[in-house]
Amino acid sequence: MNTNQNSSQNRRWRLLSWNVRGINSRLKWNAIREKIVDSGCDIFCFQETKRDNFDAAFLRKLCPSEFDKFEFLPSVGASGGVLTAWKGRLFTGDLIFSNRFGISVNFTSMLNADSCVISNFYGPCTGEGKEEFTNWLKEIEMPKEIEWLVVGDFNLMRKPEDRNREGGDINEMFMFNEAISALGWNEVILQGRRFTWSNMQPSPLLEKIDWIFASNSWILKYPDTTAKGLGRTPSDHCPCLVTISTSIPRPKAFRFENYWLKLQYFPQILAQV
Repeated sequence: MNTNQNSSQNRRWRLLSWNVRGINSRLKWNAIREKIVDSGCDIFCFQETKRDNFDAAFLRKLCPSEFDKFEFLPSVGASGGVLTAWKGRLFTGDLIFSNRFGISVNFTSMLNADSCVISNFYGPCTGEGKEEFTNWLKEIEMPKEIEWLVVGDFNLMRKPEDRNREGGDINEMFMFNEAISALGWNEVILQGRRFTWSNMQPSPLLEKIDWIFASNSWILKYPDTTAKGLGRTPSDHCPCLVTISTSIPRPKAFRFENYWLKLQYFPQILAQV
């Protein structure tokens, strides 16, 4: 978390959400590390790691050593798996929930003791799995006062325009939007990219299935939260960089006595020079 003081106190930190489409290939490690470094993120949330275990030694292959804390959901066979890692000097993190759809971590800032919950989800690909996923989402009971950010690959679209070709399951879109409405989530609009996934063909199919959502309490606490799509190499999903910031106005000290004295005596001082 960086602090920059001008006329207001600006606190800003970044989160990188990305379906990496497998994390076991040595060929990917340098590209993933480069993306983490270039993004300037303080937390990263990966989906579809396709890995059943993580330790500190393996994490060093992917990212700088300052990312020394992590929680993960193992893959099932060669599919799924999520990883959330962060800089321990900036945040403490406690795993508060885990199931086959993802994990939720409660973060506390080392700077000011502010806390929030960040959920990292990877949605199923099958129609039956998507129905189960959205039904489960609707049943989540998160206290309204909690600052809650939700990121991940949901494998779901919200509207037909989230696809560059005709098609898409309208019933799935309805289920997804119904869950979003039930949870009171606010979509953090992705800037720079209309779609987040490509089938990587010469005439590609493009879809928006990676999302960032925030609770009302989050929006009130961090009103300047923004998201930007980055270049997708080496995955078929583009990374989504979320910038979280808030401005705390710092009142300017205006001393009437000093101002009055300057008006009274400054002309006389000049006359004596």
